[in-house]
Amino acid sequence: MTPDAIIHRLTGSFENPGTRQSPRGDHDLNPGTHPPADLTPAAVLVPIVIRGAGPTVLFTQRTAHLEKHAGQVSFPGGHQDPTDGTSEETALRETEEEVGLDRRHVEIVGRLDQYLTRTAFTITPLVGLVTPPFDVTPDAHEVAEVFEVPLAFLLDPDNHQREHREYKGINREFYAMRYGDYYIWGATAGMVVNLYQVLTDNRPQGGA
Repeated sequence: MTPDAIIHRLTGSFENPGTRQSPRGDHDLNPGTHPPADLTPAAVLVPIVIRGAGPTVLFTQRTAHLEKHAGQVSFPGGHQDPTDGTSEETALRETEEEVGLDRRHVEIVGRLDQYLTRTAFTITPLVGLVTPPFDVTPDAHEVAEVFEVPLAFLLDPDNHQREHREYKGINREFYAMRYGDYYIWGATAGMVVNLYQVLTDNRPQGGA
């Protein structure tokens, strides 16, 4: 998929984010569950890197000692500071702080649906095109590794699995993708599925 095609698919997403009016979330695959009432605003960057062999998507693997989401694969991002002003500023600032990717390499071209998590965040995913060459200098406290996955792999629905595990005595279902030794699951995988739906124009008529 070319950069022009990505931009075309995302056209209008600032006015009409994602694929539906209601927020996505961990509750989508778990009927009868509801996100927490008091949610903290956050934003992530969905970085699509323009490579000669085809676009890739940049992810981080969080360090194992963190209090929340330890060891998980994530998009760079975090909670919105009062001084940020916009979700775009939050995503760019957090990306610079977490992985050292300077915002001059990033062109934000759209956004996906808001995503509500059971850990009480309401996340705005901003899609950005990243132009090489660029350097990454991960924050050793937060980020164990920065890696890229071919966009074509993420846009193949055969790679979108639905798995489940028990959490606090309740069986929870979630999206998951396995790429080599990397395991992308939960909210990050849910946002990847949303990206797939937007870029392939495979919008569901209802539900997730």
